[in-house]
Amino acid sequence: MSGLLSVAGLAKSYGAIKAVDGVSFEVEPGEILGVIGPNGSGKTTLFNAVLGQTKPTAGNVRFDGRDVTGWSPLALARAGLGRTFQTLQVFGGLSVRDNLIVAAQEAEGSLAGRLFAAPELGLGARAEEMIGLFGLGHVASLKAGALSYGQQKLVDIAMAFMGRPRLVFLDEPAAGVNPRLIGELGDLLRRLNAERDATFVVIEHNMEFVMSLCHRVLVMAEGRVLKVGKPEEIRADPAVLEAYLGV
Repeated sequence: MSGLLSVAGLAKSYGAIKAVDGVSFEVEPGEILGVIGPNGSGKTTLFNAVLGQTKPTAGNVRFDGRDVTGWSPLALARAGLGRTFQTLQVFGGLSVRDNLIVAAQEAEGSLAGRLFAAPELGLGARAEEMIGLFGLGHVASLKAGALSYGQQKLVDIAMAFMGRPRLVFLDEPAAGVNPRLIGELGDLLRRLNAERDATFVVIEHNMEFVMSLCHRVLVMAEGRVLKVGKPEEIRADPAVLEAYLGV
């Protein structure tokens, strides 16, 4: 395997239950890969096993040529792997700007820097860059907890980018977001991909969002990879329709 991210034979068991069962896939630089599947198919467990939230039972993960299997989330973040979660990770009592600065300090700063979020370390300028990129200028000084859920989602993704990741895992970015903002989010991710060569892996239940955004789609069922292909191939596959769409 030679992709930016290479996952080989990854497995995670809980007793006799195989939540992830021998999953292998690659993510190429500049790719947007979607991950879909019915509830309980192992998508989030796969994310967690790749990104250090849980230790895999078997298999390995290579990122940028290095074996990173079992690395901690912080070590992976500092190596260039970012992520968002289904549950928002924003600090509601801090301003949007300070959320961004704290996120960068967590990814790469010292303890003192995390405590004081020192803008003179260059993170203030980087936060302003993200504020402009994500269209958050009108809310930058507001407390994140005062924003709409969709706006907080944008802040959450912007926080993931503050560590200058080479690859970002997005866990259900469109969930709970109104249709207008979903469209804006899709446009933003496409722009980041086109202009900054940003690479993404996206778990999402919104099929229209996935199919319009992703270059390839990986379908999971019962902890295994059912199929990987281009969106049009996934839409037309009878096994996918039966396992995921129930038809």
